[in-house]
Amino acid sequence: METLKFKTNIKCGGCIAAVTPTLNTLDGVAKWDVDTANPDKILTVELNEGLTASEVISALKSKGYNAEKI
Repeated sequence: METLKFKTNIKCGGCIAAVTPTLNTLDGVAKWDVDTANPDKILTVELNEGLTASEVISALKSKGYNAEKI
């Protein structure tokens, strides 16, 4: 299992609700969380084998959110 962190523009509960279905159904995501208290709005994703950072970024982009791997 691999843990990746992303700087995002997911800033509130409504944003989290918008990305939840996408992240929950993304094949390979074991667990995820967004720290909205952090100024960089850090998304932490625990990945199973086979999923890449670029796939997570693309999934968020499809919902209108930006993510940059850190």
